[in-house]
Amino acid sequence: MSRTLQLTVPPNASKVRLDKFLSQNLENSGTKAEAAQEEASEDNVEEELCTDEAACSKASSGISREGIKRLIAKGLCLVNGKTCTSASAKLKTGDTVEIELANEESGLVPEEGEVKIVHEDADVIVCAKEAGLTVHPCPSCPANTLIGRLYSRYPELGAMGGLRPGIVHRLDKETSGLLVVARNERARLFLTRAFAQRQVRKIYLAIVAGKAPETGSCEMSIGRDPVHKTRMACVPLSQGGREARTTFERLWVAGDESASLVRVHIHTGRTHQIRVHMAHLGHPLLGDATYAPTPIASLAPRVMLHAFSLTVPHPSGSKDLSFTLFPPEDFLACLQRLSFATQTLVVTGNPGSGKSLVLRMFARLGIPTISADELVQGYYRAGGEVSEWLCRRLGSDILGQDGSVDRTELMAAFSRSPDLRREVEELCHRLVLGDIRDFFASCQKERRKLAVAEIPLHFECGWHKGAFEPAPLALGVRAPLATRKTRLSATRNWSEEKIETIEHWQWDEDKKLSACDLVLDNTGDKNALAKGLEEEVLPELARRREERSAGMRAYFQRLLREPGSQERS
Repeated sequence: MSRTLQLTVPPNASKVRLDKFLSQNLENSGTKAEAAQEEASEDNVEEELCTDEAACSKASSGISREGIKRLIAKGLCLVNGKTCTSASAKLKTGDTVEIELANEESGLVPEEGEVKIVHEDADVIVCAKEAGLTVHPCPSCPANTLIGRLYSRYPELGAMGGLRPGIVHRLDKETSGLLVVARNERARLFLTRAFAQRQVRKIYLAIVAGKAPETGSCEMSIGRDPVHKTRMACVPLSQGGREARTTFERLWVAGDESASLVRVHIHTGRTHQIRVHMAHLGHPLLGDATYAPTPIASLAPRVMLHAFSLTVPHPSGSKDLSFTLFPPEDFLACLQRLSFATQTLVVTGNPGSGKSLVLRMFARLGIPTISADELVQGYYRAGGEVSEWLCRRLGSDILGQDGSVDRTELMAAFSRSPDLRREVEELCHRLVLGDIRDFFASCQKERRKLAVAEIPLHFECGWHKGAFEPAPLALGVRAPLATRKTRLSATRNWSEEKIETIEHWQWDEDKKLSACDLVLDNTGDKNALAKGLEEEVLPELARRREERSAGMRAYFQRLLREPGSQERS
C-alpha cells in the first residue's frame, strides 16, 4: 500500500539535492490539510520536543534519508512529471516533485496490546488511550504505541503510510482519554481540516495544585521554551509564540485547599497547552514533572490529565459524534487521597465524669490527643498568657511564689467580679480554640486517621456550631452526679461548694450528653471503661471513617460522570 505526495520547490531550495530536499520537507508535504495537522495537534508528542532535527524529520515522515534514496532509485519519484532515479539531482525553483511513499518503507509494525474501542465505523475509530501509552512511534518511544496496537487490529490503516496513519490529533503519553483515529485517507483529510478549523470540541479533566478560581481562562501564546528546548512556555507572539486559549471551571477543591479538580476546554491545540497555561496561572497539574515543582509533581504517579469529552463532525456528513469517557482508577484514587480528612473527636462531659481518663486511654493506643484543661493550666503558669494578663490587670498579688496564678485568689476575685470571670474565660477560650485548631491541622498534615481533643466546655462555648471545620464528632462520658462528687472530693479535694459552682457554669449532664454523637458509660471501674472504649467507641469511629470514604468515592463517581452538574467546591 502507498500514497503519493507532491511538493513544489521554493526559491530558497533552488540547487538543493533531490534527496536532501525530500528529507527536509517531507513532514510538511502534501495538502494544506496535512500541514494543518500540526496546527490541530494537541498535547505532547515526543518528537515535537526532540532537539535532534534529523530524528524529528524521520519520526514525522516515517522515512529516513537512506529510505528516500531507495525510493528514488526504485523510480518512485517524479520531477516535473518525469521519473528521476538520481538522488543527487539538483532542483530548480518551481520544480514539481512527486514521490510515492510505500508503506513497507514506513517501519510501522503491528504490536500486541489491548485498546478499548469506544466507537468504530467505516470511517473512524474512537478509542480510550490509557495513560503511559505513546500515540505513535518517535525517537524516544519507538515501540509500544497506540497506533501499533490499532494497526494490528485494523491493518487497512497501513494504506495511509507513515508512522502515524490515521492520527489526526494526539494526547500526551501520560494523558488518558478519548482519541479519534481516521480509518481511511478521505476521513483523515476531513478530520484534519475539522481540527484545523476548530470544529472539534475537547473537554479535559485535570487535578491541579491549590484552590483554582471558580472559573478562569488563559490566552497567553505558547512556544518552545527559549532556555529549555524540550519544554514549552508562554512565549510572546513576537518571539515565536502561537495563539492559544484555555478556559476552565472548578468542580471541587480539597478541604485543605491543596488541590482542585477542574474541567478544561481548550479552544486551540498547542503542545502541552493545558499544562503550560495552568502552570502559568499558578495551578500546575499534579504529577507533572516538567512544569510543576517537585512537591506537586510527587503528589501523583503521572500527570493528572484526562481527555473526558470529544465531539467531532463525521466524515460522512451525518450528525456529529459525541462521546464521554470516565477517568481511570488512578485519577479517582488521586482525588480520594486528596479528600482525606483526619477524623476529629471531642471528648466532653461534666466535672468528674472521667473524660481525662478516656483521653489517656486514646493516647496509650498511639492516637494523638490534646487536653483543653492542660492547655489552660499552661496559660496560668508563670509566663503563661493568662498569668501575665491577670498580673497586668490585678497586680502581682494574684500570683503565687512560683509566678503562676494563685487559684484561691483567682476564685475569690471571680466571686467579687463576675465580669472578670467572663473576661478570663473569653481569653482562655480564644487561646484554647486556636491551639486545638492548630493541633487538628497538624494531624491532618500528618494524615493521621484520628485525633482526639478533650474539651469540657465544647457545647457551652458554642464550638459545636462551626468553630471547627470540618465539625468534630462529640463523645460524651457519662457518670451520675453522686459518683462524680465522690471522685472530685477524693482525687482533687474539691469541696461541695466548689463542685456546685463549677457544675453551675456547665450544661446539665443530660442536655450535654444528648448533644453528643456517641456516649461512653463510666459508672463502673477502669476496666469496664476501657472495654466500652474498645468494643463500642473505636469500632463506631472506624465504621464512620469507612462510611465517609465510601461516600467520597461515590461523590467523585457522580461528579466525574457529569462534570459541571455538581457543586464546584
